[in-house]
Amino acid sequence: MKIKTEQEMIDYGREFAREISRPLVLELVGDVGAGKTTFVRGLAEGLGVKEPVTSPSFTISKVYALPGGGNLVHYDFYRLKEPGLMLEDLEEKIADSKNVIVIEWGESIKDFLPEGHKKIKIKYTEEGREIIK
Repeated sequence: MKIKTEQEMIDYGREFAREISRPLVLELVGDVGAGKTTFVRGLAEGLGVKEPVTSPSFTISKVYALPGGGNLVHYDFYRLKEPGLMLEDLEEKIADSKNVIVIEWGESIKDFLPEGHKKIKIKYTEEGREIIK
């Protein structure tokens, strides 16, 4: 699937939100600037999150309340070679069946992701972004 604009990525995230069921652990793979956080903005809108979604690059994680209970938890492990205490936080959030967990730069925790987690690769090309499920 080809996505050419930021709005198309947001729309894709909204559509994706309609297809999911909880609990969900979603790993996003792509280079810096590929559109991972933009996708999460659309996902959040599709799930009913009212507050603005921002990148967790410096805070490692951000939590957004979901209508009806549970949270959208957005992690970015880019700056962590070892997950340390964040691994305990991640395991706690994964254990809650009402949560939707999105992980960027998950290489350092790949052995801790649940079997059957979903993965989306976003590849930036000259023609736009390509989504690979």
